[in-house]
Amino acid sequence: MLAELRQKAQVTIPKDIIVKLGLSEGDILDIFEKDGFICLMPVAVYPKKYLSELKEEISDVKAKIASGEQPVFDSVDALFDKLEQDS
Repeated sequence: MLAELRQKAQVTIPKDIIVKLGLSEGDILDIFEKDGFICLMPVAVYPKKYLSELKEEISDVKAKIASGEQPVFDSVDALFDKLEQDS
């Protein structure tokens, strides 16, 4: 597909690409150059508060694993087996 570079360096992304990638107005795209190509990559942007809470939760789980309080499973099947035993 071809797209024309317009005023203010704007380019319209073809609708079929927008639909295929599930993009919508307001989505954030990372734009970068690599080996002479212009690349557009959709990205998810999370609020700092969410990331801080997630980091805290991960730290808590790591501490529980280290203390033996949090069980660790070798596979998803082992996890489900344990869940079935407990119910």
